[in-house]
Amino acid sequence: MGVYSGLSNLLFGRPLATSEERAEHIGPLTGIPIFGLDALSSAAYGPEAALTLLIPLGLLGVKYIVPVSAAITILLAIVYFSYRQTIEAYPRGGGSYTVASENLGEGAGLLAAAALMIDYILNASVGISAGVGALISAVPALQPHTLLLCLTALAILTLVNMRGVHDTGVVFMIPTYLFTGTLLIVIAVGAWQTVHAAGHPHAIAPMPAIPPVTAALSWWLLLKVFSSGCTAMTGVEAVSNGVMAFRDPTRKNAKATLTIIIALLIVLLLGIALLCRAYGIAATAPGTAGYESVLSMLTRAVMGHGWFYYLTIASVLLVLALSANTSFADFPRLTRAIALDNYMPHVFLIRGRRLLYSWGIYVLVGLTALLLIVFGGVTDRLIPLFAIGAFLAFTLSQAGMVMHWRRKGGSPMHMMLNGLGAAATGLTTLVVLVAKFAEGAWITVLLIGVMVFFMRAVHRHYVRVNREVDLDRPFIPAEAGEPIVVVPVDRWSRISEKALSFALTMSCEIRCVHVETGDGSDPFCDGWENNIVAPLRAAGRCIPKLVTLKSPFRYIIHPIVNYVLDLERENTTCKVCVLVPELVVRHWWEGLLHNRRSDLLKLILLMRGNRRIVVIEIPWYMEES
Repeated sequence: MGVYSGLSNLLFGRPLATSEERAEHIGPLTGIPIFGLDALSSAAYGPEAALTLLIPLGLLGVKYIVPVSAAITILLAIVYFSYRQTIEAYPRGGGSYTVASENLGEGAGLLAAAALMIDYILNASVGISAGVGALISAVPALQPHTLLLCLTALAILTLVNMRGVHDTGVVFMIPTYLFTGTLLIVIAVGAWQTVHAAGHPHAIAPMPAIPPVTAALSWWLLLKVFSSGCTAMTGVEAVSNGVMAFRDPTRKNAKATLTIIIALLIVLLLGIALLCRAYGIAATAPGTAGYESVLSMLTRAVMGHGWFYYLTIASVLLVLALSANTSFADFPRLTRAIALDNYMPHVFLIRGRRLLYSWGIYVLVGLTALLLIVFGGVTDRLIPLFAIGAFLAFTLSQAGMVMHWRRKGGSPMHMMLNGLGAAATGLTTLVVLVAKFAEGAWITVLLIGVMVFFMRAVHRHYVRVNREVDLDRPFIPAEAGEPIVVVPVDRWSRISEKALSFALTMSCEIRCVHVETGDGSDPFCDGWENNIVAPLRAAGRCIPKLVTLKSPFRYIIHPIVNYVLDLERENTTCKVCVLVPELVVRHWWEGLLHNRRSDLLKLILLMRGNRRIVVIEIPWYMEES
């Protein structure tokens, strides 16, 4: 036990008492890698996803990345101001589920919850697969091991996150700040070179040739480009979901974290777009010979192919793989909030050794692993499923905030900001849905519907349970009458003696039930008078009744169960209590040497029984030899 405890403490950290929760609270510097890693890392694949669709336009497509990125950053700014207000209004965590439920009703809340849960699972899958995909593009020999690398990255992320919020933030600070720092240096140096070259800088390293024009510009193409680029906005809601993770003053620290994340993301998106146009960098088709990521080409063009290039690309690979951490931070909090309202199993309310909602992490890991296995760990197969859940949640959250200010008497400016956010993200949701529907977005829509159905079913169950077990009256003394006690006995032993002794403390109506299989003389029945009746009569105690059940086909369990059910039906004024004697061995392998009739008896009684039948285990513990 000592070795196990020591290993657990080494891997997951020592257990934390509830009173130590304050020490787990974080500030903005730690909050950025915990809640902002998803949003910041999307700068590595959002612009590339848009540029990939612009390949048929040739050089013209490179020029259009700037207005598309500008439209995305404007939308990002609208969402930013909207979520600042959400943090102010919901300091205990105002994710889309909470805001939509309180202000738009049950249906909207469940829709937001389902959309967010699926988005978090997809985010974890896409982040890990994108990181592994970038690693494979640098080391093609690893291609056959794509899925294994994805699952290994998932296992490492799980291990780190199981250590708690504070430790996770500390671990992820270095890769997060290295990623943003190196990209900001690339953007700053590239901007300086662009200004000094009058807008036409020369790439230090040669760039791939831009392919010729093969398609005409259309509004439909631009809408598809915009919808692909919007994947850069996923994860923006994370801070508003996790406000309670910040130290006091929680609102101020949460808003500061959100501001830094959004500001960095806007700089990265616009900087990458402007430099791609200035240096004439177009995307290369994924999966083809000579493929190279946009960030790789941009870094080579600005900084050359030296040590800084490799440092930047290493940070990109690391952060892409770690971007799934935002899901680990928010998915358990979301499932807890839903479980508090009885729409998810209550197991999601349980806090683990490091004050985490551990079951949320277990489910996230399991579903993410399943998704990676089904899609083979390939990012391009997962991207079409992405972003719809996030934007649907954005829309419901902002619409809910409009109703919140309307009820609370908020200022017109508050309502206008959230209304603008709802309209902008709602329109974006439709664009993304239409543009990506045939490519796989229909799967996300179907999963959202399935999740809503599941949550409603869970809620109906809890409502029914509460309706049946809730009590609005005082205790009725008549309910405390003595029960009829049934003790199944196979032979006279210390185990059956213990069960019978306990039965005598409960009631004078005792039935010792013995099953005869017709295999010859029966020692238990033969010794009934001497072993049980005579000693109890001498002590002036009540005498149990011996019930012998004939079983010509050697069944043991079913005759006892049928007797108990018949006894309950014949005695409608009292409870029937079944004491199940059970041998408890010290080692697991010893259990294999004994039949498990007691376990089977308990299981069948629990399945076929009713409210007036009570089952009690009477364990007999083997001593250490």
